[in-house]
Amino acid sequence: MRNVNETNWCPGQKMPRRKAINLIGLSALSFWIPYSCTSQKSKLSSFELQFLHYKTLAEVAEWIRTKKITSEELTQIMLDRIAAIDNRLHSYITVMGKDALTDAKALDKELAEGKYWGPLHGVPVGVKDLLYTTNAPTTGGHLFKANFIPSYNATVVERLHNAGAVILGKLNLTEGATGGYNSTTPIPKNPWGEDLWTGLSSSGSGVATAAGLCFGSIGTDTGGSIRFPSFANGIVGLKPTYGLVSRYGVLTFAGSLDHVGTMCRSVLDAALMLEVIAGFDPNDPTSLPGKAPNISAGIRNGMKGLKIGVDHQYINKGVDPALASCIDAAVRKMEELGATIVSFKIPTTEEEHGNAWFTIATREAYEAHKATYPLRKTEYGKYIAEFLEIGSHVTNEQYNKARQFQKDFTDKFRMALSAVDAFAAPACGMVKGVTEQLWRANMSEGLIAHFSKQLNFRFADAADLAGIPSLTLPCGKAENGMPPPGFQLMGGALTEAILCQIGYAYEEATGWSKQHPTI
Repeated sequence: MRNVNETNWCPGQKMPRRKAINLIGLSALSFWIPYSCTSQKSKLSSFELQFLHYKTLAEVAEWIRTKKITSEELTQIMLDRIAAIDNRLHSYITVMGKDALTDAKALDKELAEGKYWGPLHGVPVGVKDLLYTTNAPTTGGHLFKANFIPSYNATVVERLHNAGAVILGKLNLTEGATGGYNSTTPIPKNPWGEDLWTGLSSSGSGVATAAGLCFGSIGTDTGGSIRFPSFANGIVGLKPTYGLVSRYGVLTFAGSLDHVGTMCRSVLDAALMLEVIAGFDPNDPTSLPGKAPNISAGIRNGMKGLKIGVDHQYINKGVDPALASCIDAAVRKMEELGATIVSFKIPTTEEEHGNAWFTIATREAYEAHKATYPLRKTEYGKYIAEFLEIGSHVTNEQYNKARQFQKDFTDKFRMALSAVDAFAAPACGMVKGVTEQLWRANMSEGLIAHFSKQLNFRFADAADLAGIPSLTLPCGKAENGMPPPGFQLMGGALTEAILCQIGYAYEEATGWSKQHPTI
């Protein structure tokens, strides 16, 4: 984990909204000020301060707005916590401490002047190190990008800045957002148990959010990489409709499958963050037209009269029985809360849409890496090199056939989903997770196909292939040192507001999302 202390700004780049920025480049020196040494203006009790790191984004946002705590104080508390425990968890690749404090101080000044930028004003968050930032490297998990500093920010980063969010740093991830880690990058540790799987690509985002090292984070999902780490770390993940969030300034994995979304500790938080980063962007040709949706407006409307689709065979096939039982209980709870439960079937087999996903993902990943692979093949890790090599052998005929399947499947799946408000399904097939030892064993041998079966990727690829939204959230009790089990709610295109409405009602009725690791 590196510490970046100064802001790098390139001539011609639009200046950030906040003006109190030091333009003197990057420094490798550590920058930590113990919270006990800062000016304590907080109106919070000592008890509230003690457990502040596990409050929701919405809660601390209200405390900032009402001046119970300053953004500068809150940011320093989070930086102190990162310094204290992230040397064990490795959720951050780069910590941007000085920039974060500079921004927080400027935001406090703006608030004192009556300028309030909304529910993210002054709130510390983290972003996956796949998103371009001008004041810190964007590595994408690659060794050869360790010093790559883009000349512009990703649209998502700009929108976070303009909403008043404080970016604490860049979060760890698998190499190229695929399945394996760069050999020089420490693998993130699950805060529920350091030998537990952390959930593939957006693992750093999942770990940091679950461990109270940020109040929300940005992840990406091409084949489950928001949903898997949300499931593995016991948090909430919101993968949006394809094109709802701009991918401009985000390193590409597979262009027709990549989604950018939010990872938080509550459904409301995930909705609030998505409202900020969503909306049309002329710089992204796949961006959907129109303004960002108001996802949180009706979030408290309950689920009475809404239809939840369920396929009990799908829930139980290849799923840990304890997890399947939790999902069944979640469905019954939603029925108690007023939802109507109806039968639902995905319109193709898991093998069919899984094979199409794999063909598209490998080929598009290979195309995205042509400038460096195979030219710099020795600088790639074994897993991603195998993945790209497979993609290099996908013929145009195979790719076009898979893309046609994707189009047909998207039409059929979206049509089926139009008959329900949500489809309840596993986000992953296990309740116990995967140990780091198993992960390393599979990565050292390659074994892409074997490992994908072990993790049941089939529960994730359908939503990415069809470009539909999915909300992942906890659905049971955390026991025996394990995170709470989780499930996902999928919906038709642009139904994020309905999914969050259902998820919020379920979350409020059960309290499962309020469970946190003791770290």
